[in-house]
Amino acid sequence: MNPLKRLASQTAIYGVSSVFGRFLNYLLVPFLTYSFAPAQYGVIAEFYAYMGFLAVLMTFGMETGYFRFRSTGDHAPEVVYGTVLRFLILANVLFLLAIFLMREPIAELLRHADHPEYVWWSAAILALDAIGAAAFARLRAENRAARFATLKLIEIGVNVGITIFFIYVCRHAYESDPQSLFGQLWRPEIGVGYVFIANLVASLIKLALLTPQFRDGFAVFDAALFARLIRYSLPMVVIGFAGIINEMLDRAALKYLLPYDDATNMAQLGIYSACYKLSILMSLFIQAFRYAGEPFFFSYAKQADAGRTYAIVLNWFVICCVFLFLLVTLYMDVFQYFVGSAYREGLHVVPVLLLANLCLGIYVNLSIWYKLSDRTLLGAGVSLVGSIITIGLLLWWVPSYGYEGAAWAHLICYSSMVVMSYVLGRYYYPVPYEVGKVLGYVVFGIALYLASGWLQDRTGWHALLVGSLCLGVFFLVVGLVDVRKLLRSGRPTKVGAG
Repeated sequence: MNPLKRLASQTAIYGVSSVFGRFLNYLLVPFLTYSFAPAQYGVIAEFYAYMGFLAVLMTFGMETGYFRFRSTGDHAPEVVYGTVLRFLILANVLFLLAIFLMREPIAELLRHADHPEYVWWSAAILALDAIGAAAFARLRAENRAARFATLKLIEIGVNVGITIFFIYVCRHAYESDPQSLFGQLWRPEIGVGYVFIANLVASLIKLALLTPQFRDGFAVFDAALFARLIRYSLPMVVIGFAGIINEMLDRAALKYLLPYDDATNMAQLGIYSACYKLSILMSLFIQAFRYAGEPFFFSYAKQADAGRTYAIVLNWFVICCVFLFLLVTLYMDVFQYFVGSAYREGLHVVPVLLLANLCLGIYVNLSIWYKLSDRTLLGAGVSLVGSIITIGLLLWWVPSYGYEGAAWAHLICYSSMVVMSYVLGRYYYPVPYEVGKVLGYVVFGIALYLASGWLQDRTGWHALLVGSLCLGVFFLVVGLVDVRKLLRSGRPTKVGAG
């Protein structure tokens, strides 16, 4: 099968599952924002930001290490897998025990002393997901995208179903009759904690369904291989942690950096986090591409046309991301209803966040240079510089400009990382990217977005009509520039020197 077609088909499978599954999860955004005040929703956003940081630490970069050492052929795949799996189980059991013993002091430190159970539930979710990550990596390496997608969908479906059951069914039953069957399951003091409970149950069910992937993974542990794995993978932790700083530090830090009282800060955090969710389509596509792309890049690296193929992948990736940017920004009159009315004052940051995610997606593509050349320490350096930029801009802009400053910090950080990664990649792992075309599509997308606002002001036409016209222009240009050449040649467009 053509490698690009295989990558596209796998991305489609991962993407359909991610889009459909995360769409179910996405429905929780309007559900939760209509059910809870911004300050309460801010608690959910805050804890999931903390979990994002720890999730990187608790997998120890072993997913990428697994792909790398499985692809070399120096060790049997089951030996690599068993070594990774046994280490992750031991590390996460110890982590869970430590958090259980320290849950109350940690809750006090986070200013949630009344809810130490939030800390414990979050840690349990993290540990279960980290162990499950090894099994999911194996499914990806074995090209079992359908099983991967099915299990992810089940997990998300269970999570969404239980969340709605508790917060809608049980809560309303409690308000009608506290002694009713479902009413007794609702405890007002838990509140948003039911979101964590639902996630925990879903993670447990997912781990149970992954049992076939665990069955032959416990018997083998290669100490020498583990030493090599940990040396390769630990820089990936730095990279991942720095990436989480760039992605989630704003939501973890807003309540401490905003210049208002605690209640107002939490409300602002809730508004920003809800609007951040409107960039979800871009995030879903990037996530689906990551699932399919990482094993593809490693497996195709030895081919003679690898560089040319990677360049084509980036070109079409950017086309898809610009389309998603336009879809959300041009139809904001529709997308705004995915958050409650109390949250819509933050919609103006959505285009900035979408562009930031677009830059993140480009960086994901460019980052193959350090993974394939085994220069993960240099890759970690790029991520660390990005983190320094993020931290500096958050400290500078958030106290003065609020969450708008956080959104712009995202964009500046990811743009800088794209430039650094491209420059280093040209030296260590040259790929003939079509830089002019990639930049042209991004600028063209921004121009169409700005033109839509200008047309609305000048003509008075409805926003959806103007948006549809601008999106049609984008499709026309893509068709003339890339699709026509693709159809004419019957193969991918020839890549220039960039």
